[in-house]
Amino acid sequence: MPHRLQTSDFGLSRPRGLNPERTVLENGVTLLVKQTQATPSVAISLAMRAGSACDQDGAQGTTWLLSRVIDRGTSTRSAAVIAEDLDSRGITVSVTLTRHSFTVVCTCLTDDFEPVLSLLGDILMAPSLPEEEIAIRKREVVTAIRQDEDNPAVRAIESLMALLYPGGHPYGRRTKGSIEFVEALTRADLVRQHATRFAPSELTAVLVGDVDPTRARDVAAAVFGGWRTPPPPPVPLPPVVRATRRERVVIPMMNKAQADIAYGVTTIRRRDPAYYAFWLMNNVFGQYALGGRLGDSIRERQGMAYYVSSALEANVAEGPLFIRAGVSPANVDRAIASIDEEITSLVRDGMTQKELDDSRRYLIGSIPRALETNAAIASFLQTEEFFGLGLDYDARLPDLLGAVTLDEANAAARRALDPDRATVVIAGPYGDHGIG
Repeated sequence: MPHRLQTSDFGLSRPRGLNPERTVLENGVTLLVKQTQATPSVAISLAMRAGSACDQDGAQGTTWLLSRVIDRGTSTRSAAVIAEDLDSRGITVSVTLTRHSFTVVCTCLTDDFEPVLSLLGDILMAPSLPEEEIAIRKREVVTAIRQDEDNPAVRAIESLMALLYPGGHPYGRRTKGSIEFVEALTRADLVRQHATRFAPSELTAVLVGDVDPTRARDVAAAVFGGWRTPPPPPVPLPPVVRATRRERVVIPMMNKAQADIAYGVTTIRRRDPAYYAFWLMNNVFGQYALGGRLGDSIRERQGMAYYVSSALEANVAEGPLFIRAGVSPANVDRAIASIDEEITSLVRDGMTQKELDDSRRYLIGSIPRALETNAAIASFLQTEEFFGLGLDYDARLPDLLGAVTLDEANAAARRALDPDRATVVIAGPYGDHGIG
């Protein structure tokens, strides 16, 4: 029977655990509070389950535009008042959007915690969405889309996602939408999106820092407790159908100096028990040290790539494992052939026990470093809550990684990687004259 390792087997101590306090308010808002006293500050992370996957087919970019304008005024505060309030406190508010989450984050001094949380709550619950602000932000989004369309790396990865997730699947749609869609959006569209998707049942508020949990709960209840909006309907996610053949697409961008390659497959859901085997396998393959096996072969030994790495993005639905590389146009075919060779070698021969142990030791050792700041802890707790990983997930994570055997990690490679079913996109100064 394979030996399943423990944290102590790597000379690493078991973490004490974050142990946040979790409360669900009467209206459905989930609150996580972790008190720390390293600095007199509080990180605030307000995540709404209302990401770009909520966009209606044919209205891609609605939630992205909403994320750009949501902080430009509320029913009780103008954009100028909000900006002055934040500037006077030395605070920068960031709004980020993923496929499934719309998140407002900032870090403030402990003394400012109550008014700042009240302000952020107002922004989330009651944005005024002024017409003049929408017009400004639309122009900015259109400019950003044009820049993306002129960027080979962005073109390659967006095209890869569209091919891996066809038929209008939310993972295959462009988060920012298209210029045509964005220019057609109206204030009524944004108001409707907010009214439909933003509700207390969809909000997780994470507060990390020098604040007493009881006070944090009282303040959060005062800010959000009176919010009454019915839960939105679930976002449908069509089944992910894995490719049965290899596909290759070239996007000629002949005025560029570099070609960008995006090479990918669909893999697993984040809640799949095999996730930790996949994570370790991908780290060995294209992440560890200077880029795992891919970096060692293609970048270091062969000198063919400016950059090369792989990423595993397991999600609510089966997420992708994709490889990205930037190469000279003359090296495109060789680089793709080398990626095929590295996959074939990993699937056929497997990784070594040393590779697995080195990768595991690195990932376990990086956990404390990834939780050094209040903001980093808040982000970790949001992920923990979103995927239902448990309040003790940070303490269990080293043993979850330690439990993965060499057979399981190699089985993950065989399950995920197959050059004959890979999708390959090349964007840049390259003609489609190479191998398929």
